[in-house]
Amino acid sequence: MIAIVDYGAGNLRSVVNAITRLGYQPKITSSPGELFHAQAVILPGVGAAPDTMTSLKKLGLTRPIGQLIAEGHPFLGVCIGLQVLFIGTEEGGWHECLGIIPGRVKKLPSKFKVPHMGWNQVKQRISHPVFEGIPDAANFYFVHSYYVEPDDKSLVAGETDYGIPICSVITRGKLVATQFHPEKSGEFGLRLYDNFIKLALATSIRGNNIKC
Repeated sequence: MIAIVDYGAGNLRSVVNAITRLGYQPKITSSPGELFHAQAVILPGVGAAPDTMTSLKKLGLTRPIGQLIAEGHPFLGVCIGLQVLFIGTEEGGWHECLGIIPGRVKKLPSKFKVPHMGWNQVKQRISHPVFEGIPDAANFYFVHSYYVEPDDKSLVAGETDYGIPICSVITRGKLVATQFHPEKSGEFGLRLYDNFIKLALATSIRGNNIKC
């Protein structure tokens, strides 16, 4: 099962449609039990990180998400789903987030057009299976006013120039997260989703073989 976390985000349907186009049958859920039984978990998002954290807390999902990632379950965060992984965000003052990735979420400098909206290149900083079949500097679709700044720069798998270099992809173990929206990014966005899911399913198969 490919689980898509339901916490009231407005773009769930577009993510479901993208995954369905790839031939999978995703399940929208806010059940921690179903998330732990899923072969891959996707946390999408639009809007504000503080509001997202409020919703995740009300649903009792903050601890399960942290546990999923700590235990090495395949997990993909998208846009706000990337930002809430960090220690905290400057959005609307200072708000604590999930605290999974050391670092903070910062506002884009006002001297640039904010929000950053539209197509932009993602430069691949490392070789990673999630980029399989995606050329370096391919364009993806962004909509955001804040960006993540991880303390550990080795986690930055993709970077985008918006007057300043911004982290647009992070990877750590089976965790992948993007600032852009793959579901709005055409062929290469679908490829990234497909690469992530295939990695997750391959891991699940290997795990089942080991248990046998």
